[in-house]
This record gives sequence, C-alpha cells and structure tokens, in this order.
Amino acid sequence: MKYNRILLKLSGEALMGSKQYGVDPETLTTYCKDIVSIVKRNVQTAIVIGGGNIFRGLQGAAEGFNRVQGDYMGMLATVINSMALQGELEKQGLKVKLLSGLPIDRIAEAVSSRKALEYLQKGYVVIIAGGTGNPFFTTDSASALRAVEIHADVLLKGTRVDGIYTADPEKDPTASKFDTLSFDEAYEKNLKVMDMTAFTLCKENSLPILVFDMNKKGNLEKVVTGEKIGTIVS
Repeated sequence: MKYNRILLKLSGEALMGSKQYGVDPETLTTYCKDIVSIVKRNVQTAIVIGGGNIFRGLQGAAEGFNRVQGDYMGMLATVINSMALQGELEKQGLKVKLLSGLPIDRIAEAVSSRKALEYLQKGYVVIIAGGTGNPFFTTDSASALRAVEIHADVLLKGTRVDGIYTADPEKDPTASKFDTLSFDEAYEKNLKVMDMTAFTLCKENSLPILVFDMNKKGNLEKVVTGEKIGTIVS
C-alpha cells in the first residue's frame, strides 16, 4: 500500500452531479463505494468536504452578504454535506465519526487531532466538517490543517479533472498536464492547486498534495495503491 493514512478533500460542487444545486444521491453513492473500497484495504481515511453546492461565503460576500456571516453559512453547508456523506457511508457498512471545527454538539463532536487519530486507529472513517471553525479560511485550508494534524501521508484532492495542467483544460484544449511538480514550481508557475494558505501549510509541513479525477470509478483505490494517476506536488 502506497498510503496508509490519507485525508481526502472533496468539493461540495462535485456532489451535485448533474443537478444545479444540493446533493445528487447517485453521485453520493458512487463516491461512497469508492471510499468503502479503500477502507476495506485498511487505509485510515479522513475526509473534508466543501459546501459550494449549497452556499459559498465569498460568493455570498460578492452578492452583498456580510463576509463573516457568509463564511459561517458556508461552514454550515459543509456540515450538511458531511452528514449526507456520513449517512451513506454508514448505509454501506462503514463505521463513521463526524467531527466539526464549528461547535455543533448535537450533530458532531468537537474536532481535536488526538480524537481524530484515536478514531482512525480504531477503524472509523473520520469526516471533519465546519471548516477551520473561523471565517476567512476555505475548506482547502481546513483540509490542509486537518491533514497535518492527523499526520496524513498525503492530501488527496478529488476533482473533476485528472490532475494539474498548464491552464484550465476545460477551457483551453492545448493545456498540458503535469505528472509531478515541486511546491516551488507550482508557486512560480502560479498554478491554482489550492489556495495559498493551504498550499503554504502543506509546503511547510512537507505534506504532498495529489490532485486526481474523483469522478472516474476506481481512481481513489488506484491512487492509494500507488498507480500513477493525477499530479503529485511535493
């Protein structure tokens, strides 16, 4: 096994599938089947999911919402997605613990690195909702922070594209893909791997980031077993 403990970052938008908004049950089920496959291989799995399919703080601020309030609304959106993910994973037979950076004690336990590690070692999937619990930080930053806290081997960023390109491959057909990059190269080329706070946190803690296409069935399992998929930044 290439990676024994991972943090998987999923975008909220990915959960929409073909819908315009919210959670597509079919997409959710497919994602969870892929997560089940790696847990069965005894990969300790923590997950952070965004909330962009429900509400995005920055977008809200642009539309006239108070930025701080908008960010808290975005954090609550991540809790909704995390609960959906928890419910489906449990339905598929996994043990799951939901922790949150935002205090919401009827639904989730308060996150701490010690608690998360304890649950991972007992075979639970640990979903960490509520971002960092603070405004002005994205779920990218939250995923980098949580990955460092749990001493993950890698931060896996599951996206709609199969890696990092010279430009957006959905807009520029001439864009070429990188297989590997150093943190410095990614920074110098101004490649949008993650936001700068998350990127710097990973760089300073020597935590590799692997960007891959989560929408292709079986890719998650291939990634954790070491097949060359996506782009790795280290």
